[in-house]
Amino acid sequence: MLKNVPKIISPELLKVLCEMGHSDYLVIADGNFPAESIGKNCKVIRMDGHGTPEVLDAILQLFPLDKYVKSPVGLMEVMKNDPVETPIWDEYKKIVKKYEDRGDVFEEIERFKFYEKAKGAYCIVATGESALYANIILQKGVI
Repeated sequence: MLKNVPKIISPELLKVLCEMGHSDYLVIADGNFPAESIGKNCKVIRMDGHGTPEVLDAILQLFPLDKYVKSPVGLMEVMKNDPVETPIWDEYKKIVKKYEDRGDVFEEIERFKFYEKAKGAYCIVATGESALYANIILQKGVI
């Protein structure tokens, strides 16, 4: 056991977070995200019993966001004419604000561009989140 590591962080995820370097991407994916096909060239960690907000909060306790870019946090943009609301984004903003003091560090990324960016991620964490458009990309910084 280790001290101060959130219990939700598995040994596998802790290892991956340690392996990642500056500017590497980590995707926290909702339950509808095609994690296995998008992530066929990266590591995929299954966390199906958890939601994206709790996973995001646990990861950000350990994971520095990149301070050398304006928007180290990316959200999958809602498709045009899709009437979906995204209240989960407000939760994300509250969580990120606890760990990041630069203000708005978010960018919305068009759905298919998000998929392309995710293909270059170091890791995709596949959650059981049921909210739509709940996918988020984090760019790792330095300590």
